Amino acid sequence: MKRTQRFKRVSKPKKPIPESEPDEDSAVNRSTQLLKSTSTRIKPKRPKILSLPPPTSLTFDQLTILPREFFQIDALDLAPRLLGKFLKRDNVVLQITEVEAYRPNDSACHGRFGITARTAPVFGPGGHAYVYLCYGLHTMLNVVADKEGIGAAVLIRSCAPISGMDTIQERRGQKTEKPALLNGPGKVSSILSATFHT
Repeated sequence: MKRTQRFKRVSKPKKPIPESEPDEDSAVNRSTQLLKSTSTRIKPKRPKILSLPPPTSLTFDQLTILPREFFQIDALDLAPRLLGKFLKRDNVVLQITEVEAYRPNDSACHGRFGITARTAPVFGPGGHAYVYLCYGLHTMLNVVADKEGIGAAVLIRSCAPISGMDTIQERRGQKTEKPALLNGPGKVSSILSATFHT
């Protein structure tokens, strides 16, 4: 079974946690190793943080629609390119912060069994939206990747709100200023009012 590759900056532990219970000797050895390792640890370089324009200064004129060719590449190549891009609907502008790529050979990809009435949009040309209902509750927004007939997509997992906070709060039914409002694919779709045609 192939695992889906998720694109998000997450720190990884340097050493795996042992599954067995430690004995006293190993606990002493580990504590001395920790003392040694903390004294020689090198701080990683901080990533450059790009500043965004303030939400009030962001206008639709500053946003350009990406050409279809941008999306007609492999899903694993498209996923990191989508990070930081903007989604706009009505007065709501969101910045993509987390995505998940699905190729047709992935066991979790909807295109793995071929074209059906439900999955036909995934097999269209890259750049289209593929929206489906998950567990009968949440709509999931995907961006179709690759050329027509391939069946690959990139799931939009989370976004940061840029503008339209009043509309976002109204659609979510929550009054908060926290960007955690959009920390799941179902929340992103509900805020964009993404729907599917049956």
